[in-house]
Amino acid sequence: MNELMNTTNQTPIEIALGVDKDGMTTARKLYEFLAMDKSHYSRWYKQNIIDNAFAAENEDYFPFAINGECGGQTSKDAKLTADFAKKLSMTAKNEKGEEARSYFVSIENKAKETAIGMQDLSPDLRLMIQIELNQKKQQKQLDSVETQIRGIRDVVAVDTRAWRDDTEKIMRKIGNICGDHEAFREVHGEAYKLLESRAACSLKQRLTNKRRRMADEGICKSKRDKLNYLDIIAEDKKLVEIYTAIVKELAIKYGVA
Repeated sequence: MNELMNTTNQTPIEIALGVDKDGMTTARKLYEFLAMDKSHYSRWYKQNIIDNAFAAENEDYFPFAINGECGGQTSKDAKLTADFAKKLSMTAKNEKGEEARSYFVSIENKAKETAIGMQDLSPDLRLMIQIELNQKKQQKQLDSVETQIRGIRDVVAVDTRAWRDDTEKIMRKIGNICGDHEAFREVHGEAYKLLESRAACSLKQRLTNKRRRMADEGICKSKRDKLNYLDIIAEDKKLVEIYTAIVKELAIKYGVA
């Protein structure tokens, strides 16, 4: 009921942006409002938020993860301050971008008016208000840290017993962050190259040799064609250990952990 009342007090643009009680929108809501290509969201998120040298985590944005329905892929999102959302709005060279920018500028102006109004308050009352604001900011930081800790736990939990399923889950998350199926393939390629370098081996040659042996044993071509690099890795305990370590490193590199 309270949520309904809060929504009815908001302007249409605030509802569209999903602006919360603290005046913050989310990366996904902003991206949808800017009417940009939905299939490029993950890439835009990484490039303009995570890899943005002029944005500070837990100051300009507060990351969190969204679990997919029915065990689907996890996607990344973040709470955005009005100032940072305004800057991101300027990346969309369209009417929606200008509309969003104007809204966030108006929010900034209201904040300035509030700050000026606070000067007329007593020092004790100003202190109480500042303490409450700091507590809200600290809670957002704690929520973000808890999300990161959960991600790190998932990565650390990967071991050599269930390595295949666990590493593939992580690789799918990385691919989802990077944006598309092609990115998923590229990340796998990166992992295999690192494995070949560290283990001083050729997965391609091992796969070829394995298929030849199977052919000599009379195993049908369809089964031979289904073999892949993961099957080759599974045959060598050393490769499994190295590959598992590499996937953990990539999880940290791409912000999954």
